[in-house]
Amino acid sequence: MKVLGKNKWVLNVLFLTIALLVCVSFSYAQPGLPQRTVTVQATQDIDFGTFYATSSGTITVDWMGNVSTTGGVVSLSGSGSHPAIFEIKLCQGRDVTITYDPTTTLTNGAPSLTLNVGDTEKGPSGSTFEVNNDCNFITTLRVGGTLEVPGGSPAGTYTGSFEITFDQE
Repeated sequence: MKVLGKNKWVLNVLFLTIALLVCVSFSYAQPGLPQRTVTVQATQDIDFGTFYATSSGTITVDWMGNVSTTGGVVSLSGSGSHPAIFEIKLCQGRDVTITYDPTTTLTNGAPSLTLNVGDTEKGPSGSTFEVNNDCNFITTLRVGGTLEVPGGSPAGTYTGSFEITFDQE
């Protein structure tokens, strides 16, 4: 009788173990999380095209690529001016805030030119905008600027850079 009771106990333990394994085999998993970091690629530099200055003034390329001048600055038509372009990729339709310094310096030896950065197609520094929620969609950001040209600036190519910070919310 004791042997039979022991077998009954073993069968009960075996049955409970099998029942527990059946319950455990039904588990649920969450899908993988999408990319949570913002990816930005500069695809085009800002270019003011070819111009000359008879006296001090400014040349502006807005975020749409329109060119205007003031003072003694004259833009040559068809000279290839265009805004800077950045491509932004961030999943889940999250918000991105852009910030940038309003001015930077362009150089060509002596004297330098001042570049006033902005506005962008999403607004001025501190603006927030939503990116598309499709992880394969790229949001484009165009950035314009105004170049201050002092009288007597030497001809040539001036170079410099500006930084834009993209913070996701």
